[in-house]
Amino acid sequence: MITLSTFDYILILVFFSTTLGIGFWVSKRSGKNSTEFFLSGRSMPWWLLGVSMVATTFSTDTPNLVTDIVRTNGVSGNWVWWAFLITGLLTVFVYAKLWRKSNVNTDLEFYELRYGGKPAKFLRQFRAIYLGVIFNVITMSAVTLAAIKIGGIMLGLDPWQTVVSAGFITVIFSAVGGFKGVVYTDFILFFVAMGGAIGAAYYLVNLPEVGGIQAMMASEHVADKLSILPDFNNTQALITLLIIPLAVQWWSSWYPGAEPGGGGYIAQRMLASKNEDHAIGATFFFNIMHYALRPWPWILVALASLVVFPDIASIQEAFPNISEDKLGHDLAYSAMLTKLPSGLLGLVLTSLIAAYMSTISTQLNWGSSYVVYDFYKQQINPNASEKRLVAVGRISTVVLMVLSALLALLLQNALQLFELLLVFGAGTGLVFILRWFWWRINAWTEIAAMFASGIISLLLKLTPLGTYLFDAEKGIFPDWAEFPFVVAITTAIWLLATYATQPEQKEVLYDFYKKIQPGGPGWNKIVNNAKKEDVAIVNTYEKWSVPSGILAMLLGCVLIYSTMFATGYWIYGTTTKAIVLTIVAIVSGYLLIKVWKKMKATIL
Repeated sequence: MITLSTFDYILILVFFSTTLGIGFWVSKRSGKNSTEFFLSGRSMPWWLLGVSMVATTFSTDTPNLVTDIVRTNGVSGNWVWWAFLITGLLTVFVYAKLWRKSNVNTDLEFYELRYGGKPAKFLRQFRAIYLGVIFNVITMSAVTLAAIKIGGIMLGLDPWQTVVSAGFITVIFSAVGGFKGVVYTDFILFFVAMGGAIGAAYYLVNLPEVGGIQAMMASEHVADKLSILPDFNNTQALITLLIIPLAVQWWSSWYPGAEPGGGGYIAQRMLASKNEDHAIGATFFFNIMHYALRPWPWILVALASLVVFPDIASIQEAFPNISEDKLGHDLAYSAMLTKLPSGLLGLVLTSLIAAYMSTISTQLNWGSSYVVYDFYKQQINPNASEKRLVAVGRISTVVLMVLSALLALLLQNALQLFELLLVFGAGTGLVFILRWFWWRINAWTEIAAMFASGIISLLLKLTPLGTYLFDAEKGIFPDWAEFPFVVAITTAIWLLATYATQPEQKEVLYDFYKKIQPGGPGWNKIVNNAKKEDVAIVNTYEKWSVPSGILAMLLGCVLIYSTMFATGYWIYGTTTKAIVLTIVAIVSGYLLIKVWKKMKATIL
């Protein structure tokens, strides 16, 4: 446990006061109507939304998760989430403009734009509760679990004390300020969180017991953890850490913040943008910051922690007040922060509070938008006034916070939860990618995919079936096959459901095409049928932009991955690799700008 100085307390209090001040400052405008409360009147610029996306994913559980990954599987273990860059850039260059064209209030409202009848209504209402409440509460509880561990390690707080103190101010400004308050405070939260992470990494790597970057890299506990790519001679590690994420995971798995085709709070920000160009700019900026620049401060602290706390036993010895059910490698990040000096300690604690508040406030506003638009207004009170919708939004914000706090008290490990959520959405991602460009996808496709993925995942995780099939020692199949297995079975089920059920009504398909103009061969049959019936659904004759979008996605991946790896090699002191990758980043960036200009979109 550490002792905070007066200066540390001043930093934290100033931050809290500023955050609350912004919330109350925008409260009158945010409470004007539901569009203001959840989308800020669709008037947000790309740079503000992009920073907000980065701040939202800059959560208290993220450095804990990265630390757990690095200590367990080395730096290369981060491919389990680095692979989602492909998903993110596909959203940037293909789906961002489609979401903005849709002009819906939430991404779930899309269901009644793309599909029709009772199945579409059921899908929208069910996912409002499934995602907005159940999945959202689980995600927020993981963030709160990280706050509990930080509070326990650094301040000696009991879990309930951390939950109450961390959640109280967050829920107040979230309920009062709405989406505008969330985005404005995110702008401040990002710089505070980034500054704290970089400052902590620099100081902790240079601790006397760590000895600086070169001494750290030479440590017996660190040397085999440094590689950015898995050991190609280790088949198990190569398949688990690299091949599956890059070959299967990025397109097949639904995960909050990395939804194939866009969705969740990322879609909320695209829908809040001024126009299509701002939606593209916001998501591209987010992906650059999220993957290329931000991971390394966390990775460095994780590597340094292996020198100071080489195993869980050493963490337990240093912090005997932590209960066994909360012990794990993810505690090492908080353990290292206890070694910070006064001033920097206050900044880092403030940055962690900022990270927590940014993520939770976004999740609360996003989840509440589902409850209001996609459940309450649809199912309970279709004629609700704007004042009533805002009131329900504020009440649901508080309820979601309470539920997530209670669940957080029961959880143990961030990486376990990440892996569970990853498998739980396995196999559904391809539906979200194809539903914009293939007319045959219907509401039953999504219903089948959703239930198949969830049921199969629960059977594998909560019954002996998972051990029987995929246990590392006794299973029929290798343990790495579990994820592809869920994807394959789920995909087979939703394809069967698609062809076993009737297509959507032609009027629904005509209206969707006329509004979105998705183009491509997947809609040729519908376009041709409309022509035969003399129904005008094509209102633009521009060349289909998806091939150019995919090329831009590939160039963007080269740009961001090479930037991320170049940064790592500069830090490691591996100059030749760093120079080569820096040149690759510059060339791919130049080519990307040329392709983007051809797509009639701009970065700025």
